[in-house]
Amino acid sequence: MSLPSVPAADGQCAWANHSELLRAFHDHEWGEPVAEPAILFEYLVLHTFQLGFDFPVVLKRREGFRELLENFDPERLARWGESEIEEVIVNPRILRNRRKLEATVRNAQAWLRLRAEVGEEGILPFFYAYVGGRTVDGQRSAASPAPLSTPESTAMSQDLKRRGFVMTGPMTCYNILQTAGIVNDHWVTCSRHAECAMLAAEWGRD
Repeated sequence: MSLPSVPAADGQCAWANHSELLRAFHDHEWGEPVAEPAILFEYLVLHTFQLGFDFPVVLKRREGFRELLENFDPERLARWGESEIEEVIVNPRILRNRRKLEATVRNAQAWLRLRAEVGEEGILPFFYAYVGGRTVDGQRSAASPAPLSTPESTAMSQDLKRRGFVMTGPMTCYNILQTAGIVNDHWVTCSRHAECAMLAAEWGRD
């Protein structure tokens, strides 16, 4: 994830110290195993818009995205045409990028095709299959930071593109895996590392 580099404090993930917004995201969301496909789709949308930006730029506009992009509902977004894109692209509450808005619509359509293939209950197992069906513990630290991409995220990228998804390169896919807790990249000294690992175990994703 493209995040600021700042000194660590008390063994916590260093990037979380940059702002209150990042601290809240780190403490209550990032790396926590997703329980619902809808959350995973939201992360897909947000990380699509992250391309070219640090993630805080997207987080600051998250509620604007939620309001203007149909509450991240893939069924409604999949029906968007030029008129809907023209309506929201002038709104400064989101990142006004036509290619990313068009990509969001295409990704919503691809998501619905995937859901039709694997079923609603099959969405999360589908994404976990890229990492062998269980949460990967990255064992990260200051001396062993997270990579920008992995063979697993590269395989995910290639497969999603084959299925019609766009703007889902290996780095974007790895960001999604990290945020959704499919990969636990909290530093091992961070309290959230153990918390997220425990949640993965409770949900049978360890």
